[in-house]
Amino acid sequence: MDTSEILDRLVELAQEAGIDVRVLGHGGSDVSPESAVVKVRGEVWVVLAAADLPEQRINVLAGALREHAGELLQGRYLPPALRDLLDPN
Repeated sequence: MDTSEILDRLVELAQEAGIDVRVLGHGGSDVSPESAVVKVRGEVWVVLAAADLPEQRINVLAGALREHAGELLQGRYLPPALRDLLDPN
């Protein structure tokens, strides 16, 4: 799997787990956002910054899935590239 495929699949898994995924683009402000996991009114969101490298966005998504979607991932077939990212060990 290439980086783009991994990122797309992680977004799909996050959405399936009920995690809201938002992408922030360059809004022309002086503040440069970074990808992060946040809670908004009790809901888990993953905010992905368009300026971040794909690897940074992948790490944020994988962390959110490990922390907030463990049940969804257990016993589910995932390609080895994804399983390596999502294994808590």
